[in-house]
Amino acid sequence: MKHLDEYRDAALCRELSRRIEQVAGHRYITLMEVCGTHTMAIFQYGIKDLLPPNVNLLSGPGCPVCVTPNAYLDQAVAYCRREEVLVATFGDMLRVPGSSSSLIKERAQGADVRLVYSPADALELARNNPKKKTVFLGIGFETTSPSVAAAIADAQQEGVKNFYVLVGHKVLPPALKALVTDDSLKLHGLICPGHVSAITGCGIYQFLAEEQGIPCVVTGFEPADILQSVLMLITQIVQGRSQVENQYRRVVPYEGNASARALVEDVFQRKESEWRGLGEIPSSGLVIRSRYRDHDAEANIRVQVEPTAEHPGCICGLILRGQKNPLDCSLFAQACSPEHPVGACMVSSEGTCAAQFRYGRLGIHREISYS
Repeated sequence: MKHLDEYRDAALCRELSRRIEQVAGHRYITLMEVCGTHTMAIFQYGIKDLLPPNVNLLSGPGCPVCVTPNAYLDQAVAYCRREEVLVATFGDMLRVPGSSSSLIKERAQGADVRLVYSPADALELARNNPKKKTVFLGIGFETTSPSVAAAIADAQQEGVKNFYVLVGHKVLPPALKALVTDDSLKLHGLICPGHVSAITGCGIYQFLAEEQGIPCVVTGFEPADILQSVLMLITQIVQGRSQVENQYRRVVPYEGNASARALVEDVFQRKESEWRGLGEIPSSGLVIRSRYRDHDAEANIRVQVEPTAEHPGCICGLILRGQKNPLDCSLFAQACSPEHPVGACMVSSEGTCAAQFRYGRLGIHREISYS
């Protein structure tokens, strides 16, 4: 397939692997990817097997479903237990376990929980169900917040008064700062997300390079993309440089999407936010501005939320910090599986545990052959 096959070319990937080993030499280098799509691709294509043993790849908090804390999930469950409320959500959120229930369990018991593919779909549900309060679960990083902001602005303009958003959006740079200043991780470089960067531009990582001395490379999602970005990072490290480089120039303009950012700025403002595994991080979340507050679910629909609890054996938080991997968890592939998930990292299509289970547990990967 044109513009795809060339990024899965086995000879190119072998050459990139050889150059990575050559440039890295005997240095021990730890890199982290902070995008769930990168995590899935790394497992799917067996990227770690193509790296020398002294180049270590860690998976960070790149899955928006995974970093959403139980307190948010419990509030969503409380909403769907209200007879007058219709909860609209993306598919990954349905099966994520909260403290004592999940949206899919509540739906099985009669709650009105609808699967949608976009915030615009949720707004359409509100238009078509005027007697219901439609609550859309707005989660995700900078990639998804513009479309949610657009739905809120449209609802305001059209006077759709029964459309609400429970905002759980995260802003990536403050979380990255928390990770690179964690001495236990000893990170040398970051593989930065292409999807997020298409909106934000590459400049959001500049402070990491300038203030923290961490090289950053914005990266695509095919195996050659990821291997090239690893080579670019290692080259910076060996040369003593810390810069922001854009490997994904065929998609990501350095300046990003100014219109999308302006829309988000109009509808949302920053706030402190809780991340699973990372705790409360200043200015890392979004809240709806006062002029759009009529569409803020939390401000307009009061619910009693149960005390938050975590499964005692789940180490999803440590996995999201890069301090553990799925194989360190005693529940992995035993009590916790995609059919019966205990933690969010096993549910989401971008979760590290789901990736390990699907591609890494039995060595099942390689949609391309490197032999």
